[in-house]
Amino acid sequence: MLRAAVFSALFAMATLDLLTSATAQSQPDARPHPDSARASAIRVVEQIKRADYEGDGAALKRLHDELNPPHDDKMIASRVFYWRGFALWRRAINGFNESPTPKDLEEDLNGAVADFNDSLAYDATFVESKIAEGSCFGYLAYLNMKDPARMQEQIQHSSPLLKEAMASDPDNPRLLWVLGPIRWSSPPERGGGQDKAFDLYNRGLDIVRKQAAVSDPLEPSWGEPELLMSRAWSNLHRTAPDLKAAQNDAEAALVLVPYWHYVRDILMPQIKDAQAKVR
Repeated sequence: MLRAAVFSALFAMATLDLLTSATAQSQPDARPHPDSARASAIRVVEQIKRADYEGDGAALKRLHDELNPPHDDKMIASRVFYWRGFALWRRAINGFNESPTPKDLEEDLNGAVADFNDSLAYDATFVESKIAEGSCFGYLAYLNMKDPARMQEQIQHSSPLLKEAMASDPDNPRLLWVLGPIRWSSPPERGGGQDKAFDLYNRGLDIVRKQAAVSDPLEPSWGEPELLMSRAWSNLHRTAPDLKAAQNDAEAALVLVPYWHYVRDILMPQIKDAQAKVR
């Protein structure tokens, strides 16, 4: 951590200011604006969001490496670490839809877990990092299905994080999006089933559409396009497919994000192919 180095640098600057106060008053202030780190982070975060929807894995990796948290501001550092983790998390999710499947999915997910852990180290109450980290462990469990012990270990990491999120922020649309696939694949006796997943997606959409706009770009506010996408996928793959509903949801997602590679170039053609087969 750079906390000690930052403190020493600030102390040295303060001492120098005292020794040269007379000349400092006549010199322009060359020190960085206090909002410069925040503004820089916001610019990179916006690029990460775009690269995610575009399915640009190379850009997500590069932007992850470019996003440097200001360790002297706990709140900003927590959010910046979240978006670093987000870049790798979504890079991995996008990778599941590529052919052939990339070999670095596990590496990305483990990297995202490390970033989300760092985010929580700066703000232990930040539920968004708990949600995202819980999702990462879920994907890691999926990747380790052939190793039951390893898979169970990942589930044991995921479950407490998601339970904490459900207890503290049960109406979080991003939490409901993450829980949807879990309910979809869980048996009815464990509270799962296809209808349960749809309930979560419908609830999430209702909530996110009623929420006030988030003014801080570093605070996660995504969710509506993702919930529409997941509901479209679910309508396509449910026991009794509803292809019209799937198309409507995919089109609605593309209205919000016209350049979404997965929905535009993968999911929508799958829906169209399914419709062609039943005509």
